[in-house]
Amino acid sequence: MGTYAMTGGATGIGAAIKEQLRARGDRVIVVDIKDADIVADLGTKSGRETAVAGILERAPEGLDGFVACAGVGPYLPPPLIASINYFGVVELTQGLRAALERRRGGVVVISSNSAPMSTDEAYVELLLAGDEAGAGAQVAGQNGQVAYSGSKMAVARWVRRNAPAWAGTGVRLNAIAPGLIKTPLTASATSDARFADAMKAFEDSIPAGRAGQPADIAAMACFLLSPAAEFVCGAVIFVDGGHDAMFRPDRF
Repeated sequence: MGTYAMTGGATGIGAAIKEQLRARGDRVIVVDIKDADIVADLGTKSGRETAVAGILERAPEGLDGFVACAGVGPYLPPPLIASINYFGVVELTQGLRAALERRRGGVVVISSNSAPMSTDEAYVELLLAGDEAGAGAQVAGQNGQVAYSGSKMAVARWVRRNAPAWAGTGVRLNAIAPGLIKTPLTASATSDARFADAMKAFEDSIPAGRAGQPADIAAMACFLLSPAAEFVCGAVIFVDGGHDAMFRPDRF
């Protein structure tokens, strides 16, 4: 039995990952905005510090793995999207590094197959530079999709840029890029008259013939956290029914 920590374990993809880890006998420490072992707002610096401290207090022996799953869609204020989707991932992962090294744990970060659609390179680089205020200012007033896709591109790049150094201390960093997954987040968009038609067309275009389920992402996350994946490092794995291959057949 291992000890794992995760963010965003209350609903959707996170809940499915939590359930699959617990089903195999693992202990899971959950951080979320509500209904969690540690209640913390990852959109704030103090909330992220609370989350790290709470996890370390509950896992003094170290961590076998960490899943950064908490995130928000493109419908919130863009600066908040940047804070939660990027800094809520990176600052927690960095804060838990020593605990992960102690057990040679793995890290799974949830990116998105929309990451390659990112259009504001300056925003992405501000995120990667750790400039939370600057990144927020860059996307303030822009479409939320710019902030969302850019935040997911930034976390994927962060994984790729840091995976070699972290591997040298025994910690594997990997990312999953989900496509359209049936979660409360996507359900809210599907039921919104402004987005319903576009969401239906997007789902119908998936080569595999269906939208994904949270269990699809959970299965990949649990694999990446298992000994079977000990040679997988620095990967960004698309779990999207073939959408990325359809849109970008010659890029990978």
